[in-house]
Amino acid sequence: MSSAPVLLPSADSVLASKGRSFHWARQWLGAVHAARATRLYRLCRYIDDLADEGDSVLQAQQALAGVAASIRSGRSSDPILQDGLALMHECGIEADILLDLVAGVESDLHLVRMPNLDALLRYGYQVAGTVGLMMCKVLDTHDSKAFAHAVDLGIAMQLTNICRDISADAVIGRRYLPASMVGDLLPAQLLQADAKMRAALQICVVGLLDCAEAYYQSGELGLSYLPLRARAGMLVAARVYRGIGLQLRARLHFGGDERAVVPTWRKAVITSQALLSVPFRASFWSPPVQHDAGLHDALTNFPALQTAACWRHVR
Repeated sequence: MSSAPVLLPSADSVLASKGRSFHWARQWLGAVHAARATRLYRLCRYIDDLADEGDSVLQAQQALAGVAASIRSGRSSDPILQDGLALMHECGIEADILLDLVAGVESDLHLVRMPNLDALLRYGYQVAGTVGLMMCKVLDTHDSKAFAHAVDLGIAMQLTNICRDISADAVIGRRYLPASMVGDLLPAQLLQADAKMRAALQICVVGLLDCAEAYYQSGELGLSYLPLRARAGMLVAARVYRGIGLQLRARLHFGGDERAVVPTWRKAVITSQALLSVPFRASFWSPPVQHDAGLHDALTNFPALQTAACWRHVR
């Protein structure tokens, strides 16, 4: 028997405190889909926290290896993983998708110095595009044509995260900003940026947000594959998250010590604008002719990802 009824209040608390944009958007989902999405968020956050909150790298690696083993076997003594495995069974989520996410989270335990945009996009697939794939199943969308767009929406959100969390990531020794865009900077240099470097970082942020915009647009084109109410919920989630990027873009310089957030009143404005405009577009009701394959060039040309779950789902 699933532990969902017992764990759902706890999962909701995690979503409310750590995923406020998604918690806001969840209210536009139906009850079943909202509960499933909340449980999925709790599972993914749990896996992410194993890497970020472990007492040591070795302990975190061992914990993630245990999660991977549980996913492969379909069994666990951990209540959160038990519920996650039950959710996978309930929604038909393949184990290899979640294993790709675990691999991406585990990569954060190594030296994080992104060399170029392609490497960043591959990382974005692992830690967020996979969540898009799983959300399709959670929302009862099994049309394979939807999956590429779901991956794109996840990547867009991850690019937004990276632009927002430059300082927070630097504090723990990570630099996701591509060296091809900012130079091979050390994380400490990001925290001590002078005016010249802040200007360069802002150019990089704008470039990454421009890139994210193409992935947001592709993600929205895939909304028509979702059930109607789920369509509205994911539109709100995408637009509210995109609002973080709009705040970052509006800054005159890189504000490394200030984390961009979308206040509740602004979320309400963004939500109203989206729900009063997008449903009048043909793309909200009719699937796109085809997916822009160029958005996945960084993934298809990388040998290490040739066996990734992504390709069984988006090709």
